[in-house]
Amino acid sequence: MSDSKRIRVMIVDDSTVIRRLLTQTLAEDPSVEVVGTAPNGKIALAKIPTLKPDVLTLDIEMPEMDGLQTLTELRKVNKTLPVVMFSTLTQRGAEGTLDALERGANDYVGKPANVGSVTEAMNRVRGEMIPKLKALCPQKGAPAPTRNRIAATTPQPSTATPTPAISLRPRDRKTRVDILAIGVSTGGPNALSTVLPALPGDFPIPIVIVQHMPPIFTKHLADRLNQKCEIEVAEAKAGDPLLPGHAWIAPGDFHMVTEVHGTTAQIGLNQGEQENSCRPAVDVLFRSVAKSYGSNTLACVLTGMGSDGLEGCKVIADKGGQIIAQDRDTSVVWGMPAAVTNAGLANQVLPLQQVSSELTRHALNGRHRRQLASVGAL
Repeated sequence: MSDSKRIRVMIVDDSTVIRRLLTQTLAEDPSVEVVGTAPNGKIALAKIPTLKPDVLTLDIEMPEMDGLQTLTELRKVNKTLPVVMFSTLTQRGAEGTLDALERGANDYVGKPANVGSVTEAMNRVRGEMIPKLKALCPQKGAPAPTRNRIAATTPQPSTATPTPAISLRPRDRKTRVDILAIGVSTGGPNALSTVLPALPGDFPIPIVIVQHMPPIFTKHLADRLNQKCEIEVAEAKAGDPLLPGHAWIAPGDFHMVTEVHGTTAQIGLNQGEQENSCRPAVDVLFRSVAKSYGSNTLACVLTGMGSDGLEGCKVIADKGGQIIAQDRDTSVVWGMPAAVTNAGLANQVLPLQQVSSELTRHALNGRHRRQLASVGAL
């Protein structure tokens, strides 16, 4: 592959071992080129204008200028350079990563820990980091279109290939909706921070969400969203009753399903096999919701790489449920919503800013504003 087609990566980490591990691992892929490294943010910011990387990998805890300070300064002068946080899968790492995403990081990868060997560590990094670098740099031949920016709400010229004509399924404006299921991945925390706080506190149906994240991270994400929202947001626990005006985020490493018992429904969790290399998986949730709620299902697929949610949307569509997909221009990575849209399964394809109002309109259809659905009603 010619140098002009390779993804130029700069590694910013205070650990010599990590810099060497990342450099060796990324160098194995012919489409990736490590153009430089830096032990802290101050040095990285000084090198960026000369090295002109396509993407940055960034540690959080570093001397002199840490990852959060680096992001803040970087976004003052460059709002489009993709940044992937390389953080520890700990409580402190989770908090720092979510802070970084709010400050403009595009995605994150967990540092391998307790893996037993350098080879296994490299395998994990290779499996997680390289696909994300490619998804964030489509101009270098990556598979998923992206806008490579921190704020999907800021219009910018797109260099991606033209979007093919979209074929939408007819919208059913009469069927009552009794549950909202959301699937999201790359760019998800910020997308959820846009959508959920705009929902009214008397939102009349339950909301179940799969956000691709590891354990610990999902609890912190739910707590942060709960502070911003009028509805209640929590990390799901097995047996939680599905109440209107509440949203549950699937815990990391657990699939989430809906379980019907008589006239009520509750949340179930399991550690079945991964699907689409994910647990939790959107497909698992969507299939379960379609089985429980049938045509009364509303699904929403937001920004994310890959195609998780596609098979589940096929089941929802077959049952007569409604599906909303985020559009290309406001997605950080138009992978998951693109798969659903290109398959002709979406009833609506909307910019992120319009999603909340449409979700509310669907939920209120056939209901008086103050007449909430009964607990777990199907």
